[in-house]
Amino acid sequence: KQPGSHNYKQASIERPDIPNKLDRQFTVDAPDQVWCGDITYIWAGQRWCYLAVVIDLYRRRVVGWAMSDSPDAALVTKALSMAYEQRGKPSGVMFHSDQGSQYGSRQFRQHLWRYRMTQSMSRRGNCWDNAPMERLFRSLKSEWMPVTGYASFAEASKDIGHYLMNYYNWNRPHSYNGGLPPAKAEIQPNLLSGMS
Repeated sequence: KQPGSHNYKQASIERPDIPNKLDRQFTVDAPDQVWCGDITYIWAGQRWCYLAVVIDLYRRRVVGWAMSDSPDAALVTKALSMAYEQRGKPSGVMFHSDQGSQYGSRQFRQHLWRYRMTQSMSRRGNCWDNAPMERLFRSLKSEWMPVTGYASFAEASKDIGHYLMNYYNWNRPHSYNGGLPPAKAEIQPNLLSGMS
């Protein structure tokens, strides 16, 4: 069976109350200053599933992720909560995303407030405002995922989790880090000395 259309819809109205504070400043000085999040869709078990990922902009490391049958606020909140726990509950992080309704939801914004994070949103319809996330999803889909999708949700979750937290973070060279994988670049900053 061929994939049909997916249910993930972009916001149709601008969110003037959540400005684009990041403003494409994708280079940051230390971990846990700016995180970016986004959602993509995955074909698994003859249906669309949804993947939410959070990366730390410092070295482009994946710090949280979640999968679900629904592209809802619970999905992005679960990915955020994983990142928050994995990173030792940092405060003062700026969280940047597109204008998906999930990121503007009361549930998600309450978690940002509880975690003492500030929120930034891309301008509507401008994928370049969240380019590091677009790049991660492009790498996942072009380098790793089976062309025909996954046989089941469980298979997709296991394989994608391995890609994100193991292969992408620890083994896949990243041009932003001078060829070092994100996690290695983060824990060995002396290897990056002299990089601009």
